[in-house]
Amino acid sequence: MTILTVSLTDRGAQLARRLPYRRVHGDLAATVRDNWETADGFVLVAALGLVVRIIGPLLSDKHLDPAVVCVDESGQWVVPVTGGHSGGANALAKEVAGLLGATAVLTTATDARNVMALDQLPGFKASGDLAGVTRRMLDGELLTLTNEQQWPVPSSLASVASAVSGEGEGEGEGVSGGPSVVLTDRVLAESSAVVLHPPSLVVGVGSAAGVSAEEVAELLRSTLATAGLDGRSVAKIATIDLKAAEAGIVALGLPMQTFTAEQLAAVDVPNPSEIVRAEVGTPSVAEAAALLGGGPGATLVVTKQRSAMATVAIARRLHPQGHLSLVGLGPGLPQHRTPAASMAVRNAAVIIGFNLYVDQCTDLLSIGHEVVRSPIGEETERCRLALQRAAAGETVALVCSGDSGVYAMASLVFELAPEFGNPAITVVPGVTAALAAASVLGAPLGHDHAAISLSDLMTPWTAIEKRLQAVAEGDLVVTLYNPRSLKRTWQLDRAFDILRAHRPADTPVGLVTDVGRPTQRVLQTTLAEADSAMVDMLTCVVIGASFTRYINGRMVTPRGYQP
Repeated sequence: MTILTVSLTDRGAQLARRLPYRRVHGDLAATVRDNWETADGFVLVAALGLVVRIIGPLLSDKHLDPAVVCVDESGQWVVPVTGGHSGGANALAKEVAGLLGATAVLTTATDARNVMALDQLPGFKASGDLAGVTRRMLDGELLTLTNEQQWPVPSSLASVASAVSGEGEGEGEGVSGGPSVVLTDRVLAESSAVVLHPPSLVVGVGSAAGVSAEEVAELLRSTLATAGLDGRSVAKIATIDLKAAEAGIVALGLPMQTFTAEQLAAVDVPNPSEIVRAEVGTPSVAEAAALLGGGPGATLVVTKQRSAMATVAIARRLHPQGHLSLVGLGPGLPQHRTPAASMAVRNAAVIIGFNLYVDQCTDLLSIGHEVVRSPIGEETERCRLALQRAAAGETVALVCSGDSGVYAMASLVFELAPEFGNPAITVVPGVTAALAAASVLGAPLGHDHAAISLSDLMTPWTAIEKRLQAVAEGDLVVTLYNPRSLKRTWQLDRAFDILRAHRPADTPVGLVTDVGRPTQRVLQTTLAEADSAMVDMLTCVVIGASFTRYINGRMVTPRGYQP
């Protein structure tokens, strides 16, 4: 989202500077009016009444208007004004509240009552009578769900459905007399039902070089309309790798998957063309790409349709393509969490993680998410469950503190992935403890450095000691992870002894506990004075090189630049 923060007073400007969005200070009314058509959302630090008067004349359509969030000048309350669900204002308000340490005041009925919002179910796009069906659901009526494609249904939806059927045309009343929800990729006539559009359609596209975006878009629109298919169910475009940068195809703005000519040529299609084979090395692009993009069991629901310079075909897949995001949430507070990490959590249907890590992202969760918490010590079980759910076609986020690839779950997930058919995996980086601690201490990692875990639960102490010796002899700054616990009490003292043999007594040492969290504690000392009693399992220990020094109270390892 493109977010614009606008403040009026000096106090408001101070709050705005704590938010990671573009800022404007001054004329609130003119700024909102001038950016209304281009911004996705506004965070306005002003009185709620003033905000209402300013945006009132600009409002036109809840599905098109930007999200508007109001923050009071004390930084205590964050109120979504318009676009709560459809515009993403509720999610934005929770994000802003997390960044400011404020409270998000959500007044939409589903959020206030902690009831699933049909238009916020991860993986679906909703249309139809959302207000009417939601009102009846809030009054306690169970939903009747018609699932035309037998698409996998989130547990949060299944739990409020009194009947699940595979047939129906989306009438307002279901077979049980309750309000109706229809899950389909077809275009339905207006009714009093809510229609959930699953990402079940894959569009194969082929084209001549230089095809216009208008021609491709019009061919796709007319093909969908003729087939009675809803464009909101198009999950992605599939094409030959030669067309990966074709402007007319890229302009559709949809996710794209490409295949080689050899991959496409191996697919049996109803309308092969020797002319196409001669040009690009495969007898089919659109039909073959649609089927390959749809995955195992996909069926061609629209054979290739042509315009002067483009061809499209449409396949329907049996279930969503599963995906596992390994999400690094950073050290603690929301301001150290990347936008990519926030997006991965919000877009996942299933969130899996150690209790403490799930707590770090509760501001991103809704009643539509399925959350699976687990205690510490069940790392392998946690990874297996995440892979199993992704392999079954679900969108999963496995959340970790810091970065998932640094002493965390990413390596184990990749080791186990072949057992589950190697589902699609994305690693979403986070700010690891070493970087967070370094930022608090100053610039201790300004030159060559290393990270070593002192936990000998999975690594023999002989190997750890050999690495410590190498770091000491190499005069590297070192960050020690897992330095001490109730059962492991001597390892840190031994690490200090090894380093003391190679470094001056006044070498700076930084001890940062609960970094990035409200309980953060920072202690600066020296190698001679460092005491393991100052350290616990949540402490990050940063030990300088021989040339690291304190400058104005900050721990600095010079890079060698000439001042």
